[in-house]
Amino acid sequence: MTNLLTHDHDERHASPAPRPGFRRGSFLAGLEGQPAFGFIGPNWFASVMGTGIVANAAATLPVQFPGLLAFARTVWVLDVVLLVAVVAATAIHWSHHPATARGHLDNPVMSHFYGAPAMALMTVGAGAILVGQPVIGSTAAIGLDAVLWTAGTVLGLWTAVAVPYKTFMTHEVESDSAFGGWLMPVVPPMVSAATGPLLIPHLPAGQWQLTMQLLCAAMFGLTIIASLVVIALIWGRLARHGAGAASTIPTLWIVLGPLGQSITAGHTLGATATSVLPAPYGTAFEAAGLVFGVPMWGFAMLWTALAITITVRTARAGMPFALTWWSFTFPVGTVVTGTSGLAAATGAHLFTGAAVLFYVGLLVAWGTVAVRTTHGVYRGHLLKAPA
Repeated sequence: MTNLLTHDHDERHASPAPRPGFRRGSFLAGLEGQPAFGFIGPNWFASVMGTGIVANAAATLPVQFPGLLAFARTVWVLDVVLLVAVVAATAIHWSHHPATARGHLDNPVMSHFYGAPAMALMTVGAGAILVGQPVIGSTAAIGLDAVLWTAGTVLGLWTAVAVPYKTFMTHEVESDSAFGGWLMPVVPPMVSAATGPLLIPHLPAGQWQLTMQLLCAAMFGLTIIASLVVIALIWGRLARHGAGAASTIPTLWIVLGPLGQSITAGHTLGATATSVLPAPYGTAFEAAGLVFGVPMWGFAMLWTALAITITVRTARAGMPFALTWWSFTFPVGTVVTGTSGLAAATGAHLFTGAAVLFYVGLLVAWGTVAVRTTHGVYRGHLLKAPA
């Protein structure tokens, strides 16, 4: 890196004057001598989640606009490239900095973000079926989703056990420790529950489809109960200790993740239940998607209002950019997919309009965070070890 910067400095004399606001030699300058792959934590996979949900949510919108699906396919292809890049960077990190890499699980903050890789895999996999088939073909899309869903589900079930175990047994936890990131390790099974039904029509009829349906329903229960426990802890921490550090405020939006994804899962599981489960249970599952989804949507709107209010208040005082800003994307995207499911089930204009509104907000958030992340990587600031 030093040689590269020196080379840029030497060429400055022979090159045209730089444009205003652009400084040559700024590439990775913010690393200040630290290795570029010295601290690539699992939280980097949040960028894959946040990008993939933009494509997936577009495919589920109750109103389709000209060019929307083409845009979604482009974003999905970008997300595949991003997933490969983050996986490669993580592999380099583990290869060259194994002690730091092993330490992520022992870190009381970073360990919770081990849920991100699992959800990133399943988000890309679901996108293959939802929008990627015209790009890679139906057979490849189904195969890719099957592989990524299986890998993400296994990893997600591991994080749902291993990370809380670490929190219970080895981490030092204070009364004000709970934050939105605590949801990350327990949410992946809900992503499995929401996206698994995409594979059910492609499984052999009978026990294979039945097993997938029941496993997804069980994982739905796993996450919804664990999430409600964690959300109660976050609510209590907010009531007793306030919002906390400005850099952690975006993680309040993670609460929308299990809420929106559970509404989505209720809809997708209901859509396949009638063809898999015997009467009256299939019809009951189909009805439960709406009976559960509408009340949960009400709580999601309450939390959205609280999160917006706290975020705006913090931003006015100064909220530094960090990778936690990706919390503004994937959770909001799950609200889009959940609301779109409710619109499909009811035909209500309320949910149709809300889904479009949330999707517009998702696009604004994703565009903002993606640009700032790209700039932070280019300059090297985001690659530094956290203080």
